[in-house]
Amino acid sequence: MADDDRDKTRRPDPDALLALAEKDRRGKLTVFLGAAPGVGKTYAMLSRARRLKADGADIVVGLVETHGRNETAGLLDGLEVLPRQRIAHRGRVLEEFDLDAALARKPRIVIVDELAHSNPDGSRHPKRHQDIEELIAAGIDVWTALNIQHLESLADLVAQITGVTVRERVPDIVLKRADEVLLVDLPPTELIDRLKEGKVYLPESAGRAVDRFFRLGNLTALRELALRRTADRVDDQMVDYLKQNAIDGPWATGERLIVCVGSDALSEKVVRVASRLASGLNAPWIVVSIERSDREVETPERLQRIETLFRLAEQLGAETRRIIGNDFVDEILKLARREHATQIVIGRRRRRGLELVSRSLPDALSRKASGLGVYIVTPDRSEKQRPAMRPPTPNLATLRQSVLIAFGFVAPTTAVGKMIESVVDLPNISLLFLLAVLGASVSGGYLSAFLAALLSTLAYNFFFIDPLHTFTVAAPHEVFALFVFLAVAIIAGGFASRIREQAEIARVRATALQSLYDFSRKLASTAKTDDAIWLTVSQLQTSLKRKVVLLLARNEELSVAAAWPPDTDLDVTDLAAARWAHEKREAAGHGTGTLPNSRFEFRPLLGPHGIVGVCGIEHTDDRLDLNAERSLTAILDQTAIALDRARLAEETVVQAAKLEGERYREALLSSISHDLRTPLATITGAVTGLRQLGERMTPENRDDLLQSIEEESGRMSRFVANLLDMTRIEAGTLKPKRDWVDVADVVQSAVERTRKHAPDRIIETGIAADLPLIRGDSVLIGQVLFNLLDNAAKYGGDEPINVYARRDGKDVLISVTDLGKGIPSEDLDRIFEKFYRRGKPDGRSPGTGLGLSIARGFVEAMGGRIHAESPALKKRGTRIVMRFPGSNEARGDVR
Repeated sequence: MADDDRDKTRRPDPDALLALAEKDRRGKLTVFLGAAPGVGKTYAMLSRARRLKADGADIVVGLVETHGRNETAGLLDGLEVLPRQRIAHRGRVLEEFDLDAALARKPRIVIVDELAHSNPDGSRHPKRHQDIEELIAAGIDVWTALNIQHLESLADLVAQITGVTVRERVPDIVLKRADEVLLVDLPPTELIDRLKEGKVYLPESAGRAVDRFFRLGNLTALRELALRRTADRVDDQMVDYLKQNAIDGPWATGERLIVCVGSDALSEKVVRVASRLASGLNAPWIVVSIERSDREVETPERLQRIETLFRLAEQLGAETRRIIGNDFVDEILKLARREHATQIVIGRRRRRGLELVSRSLPDALSRKASGLGVYIVTPDRSEKQRPAMRPPTPNLATLRQSVLIAFGFVAPTTAVGKMIESVVDLPNISLLFLLAVLGASVSGGYLSAFLAALLSTLAYNFFFIDPLHTFTVAAPHEVFALFVFLAVAIIAGGFASRIREQAEIARVRATALQSLYDFSRKLASTAKTDDAIWLTVSQLQTSLKRKVVLLLARNEELSVAAAWPPDTDLDVTDLAAARWAHEKREAAGHGTGTLPNSRFEFRPLLGPHGIVGVCGIEHTDDRLDLNAERSLTAILDQTAIALDRARLAEETVVQAAKLEGERYREALLSSISHDLRTPLATITGAVTGLRQLGERMTPENRDDLLQSIEEESGRMSRFVANLLDMTRIEAGTLKPKRDWVDVADVVQSAVERTRKHAPDRIIETGIAADLPLIRGDSVLIGQVLFNLLDNAAKYGGDEPINVYARRDGKDVLISVTDLGKGIPSEDLDRIFEKFYRRGKPDGRSPGTGLGLSIARGFVEAMGGRIHAESPALKKRGTRIVMRFPGSNEARGDVR
């Protein structure tokens, strides 16, 4: 029973299943791995291809290098071979693999030989393994060949074994991600025999190869490396299978490495050793570099070395981190605990002189890293050790400035000391020179402080210690005091210069932080995409002093949305790199593995809901320093969020418009179903009655039916007229006349028309005698008044309806008041919306809900205003008020 319960609780590893699902969407990579050239990798690859081709598989040869081997070239017969791309390179024309042709052909399997090959300048990618990655991403299976010495992590080991430095290398992650690794093996003695027979290289090259690379010991060591790497790959595949199928296995758990690197030459070896260690343990690993928070910005040379190490680590499959802190041991252990690391890998260079008695960083880690394994990498004896990082040697201008600063402080101090000595004899006059040293350190830094300390010692000796005006010291205690003074001066100057450096660093960082804060505050207040992108490009150009472009995808086409300076142009290569960054969501262009010949480095802007654009930064000879890189990353992250927010706001407006349109559509259908069906039913019933009863009906009944037909037809006519009027208003085709209008005549005409339509309602009017004429369209004003009176008749109850017209300053007010239930205050503005009617569709008074909306459209088209008031009288009822600009013309004056 317990076993059954255990079986039920077993679940496949989610990460393993996700990795499997990701592979199913991509093409498959098959690597034919060999220990050395000539073992038969290409031959085995083509032989397998011929067998699949005979079985009907869609397989083509993208590129194969036969190296003059006839038996290999013969295997190409019967296989489809893609034409090669011709590229001009350094005065020659090279034939290279045509990536675009393979993507256009899109076979099921494509053979691309020599995985470690470097592409010539002008290619889309600098390395062939990047071409293959693009093919795999497009869903094409790829077969390729690789020799073990081309793996990046084994480069130093291969150079140590064979004495030959391999230039063309492949990141280990490429082989690790391969779906299938086929080892093509050949005993070393047979390979040497093949070489001597001319089956590997041409005869003139075979002799040199045997003497240098193809020696029995070298081939045996390389064969062991290939076998070990293949065995590790088989182990990884077995573990993946066990995890995907929830099978209990003996795999190790929890192994995780922290690798510490610096700018010294040993760090490259540390990274390669850590890569091999992580591969053997099948463990993730993090490469970390620590920057002191109390030091000035690192030198470009050191930053370049760190960047190179990080790129190497990422190629080998590591994650990279930068940490700022003063206590290196504490920061490393904090990271190890946070990442649940089990081992720390660090290098230790050979120690010399005073270093032998000091405690090194690896020693301190070994002492404090309880529960963690510390793996120490040491340099080989044959390796030249790069000296420890020292402050850069000052140039002549800096040295001259430091001398002037030191002399400028020491000389006045000496003069002041002599003046004081002439007045009073002080035994501690040397303290004045400490002030000079401190002043020089604050003004010019450590070099100025050091020079000031030397000059102060000499001046103090020459002017204040007997015998005067000589550098001879007579008393032994004065010699001791002089050396103590020199030591104290140098130490004090060092502390003061350090404080100055820290203050300068704090100022620079505070300035950068304030700039980012101001930018984020401005960006948060922008609601439009255009405002955000122009703010971003101007901020980047100001911060980086480089050309900046920002591209957005509009209508499925990536185009420049903003650039600074505005006349910045992108050529074909730049646009291709930008499109790659947008489609693949990875950096492209200058300094990357895709289209590195571009002038710009393009980075995708990734928001919470996907990619929102691409930003291009022009690169010159100088690289971005660490602070500039951090500012760039922060600005791009904030910009991506702002653009994503603006896009969501625009989509919200569109969705709101669609919802509003849907609401109007539903209201229109409701009105049509209610307000057309009712009169149609009445008309149909009346017509049916007239046809069926005919002469048998009394004249009174016949007149009633005809009157109902007439009334309902008029109702339908008004309904259609309202829809047409609303359409004219929204389309902007309403063109009201600008005639002189007598308000009294229009009011009387509208009241008479309403009385015919509703003869049972009482309508009272009040028109002031001094009303001026107004400019407008009498027909439209009459229609508005009729709509208002019609609404009052429907919703105003049985009380009389009041219509008033009077002057209000220079304006003319026309109001319609009923004494019905009134309108809630929160609905006073909504009643002028289309299709708005209070209450439910069932049981409400007939109408489309367009009358007041049309009234507002007509009034505003004539330059007037309209509003509603409720309650109107006796705490109930509704008053609709129209206001029109009056004129100086009185009634009767205009003809």
